[in-house]
Amino acid sequence: VQLQAFGGGLGQAGGSLRLSCAASGGTFSSSITGWFRQAPGKARESVARISASGTTTYYADSVKGRFTISRDNAKNTVYLQMNSLKPEDTAVYYCAVGVGTWVNPQYHYWGQGTPVTVSS
Repeated sequence: VQLQAFGGGLGQAGGSLRLSCAASGGTFSSSITGWFRQAPGKARESVARISASGTTTYYADSVKGRFTISRDNAKNTVYLQMNSLKPEDTAVYYCAVGVGTWVNPQYHYWGQGTPVTVSS
């Protein structure tokens, strides 16, 4: 599976951005897909993930109620709608496709990352 993340850029605090992750090849539509982020000097963290069918989602506490993950399997694309942005959301965002269980998927395929910068 090849993944390409895009849609990052400069946002303002309180504003919105929408990230997209386009997949090609493999079994994207039958796989768990997640969004991660890594801020400068910090470890990568899980932001959200979505089941293959799109019916089950998970959010990190730091983004719950502000971010929404969704997918369109017909377009082989997963989205991350980010609302009420905060400066601490500044990071490089990555999408990844996982296998295994919902509780602990193993992510083997990663996109190249798209940077998000939120100004105060």
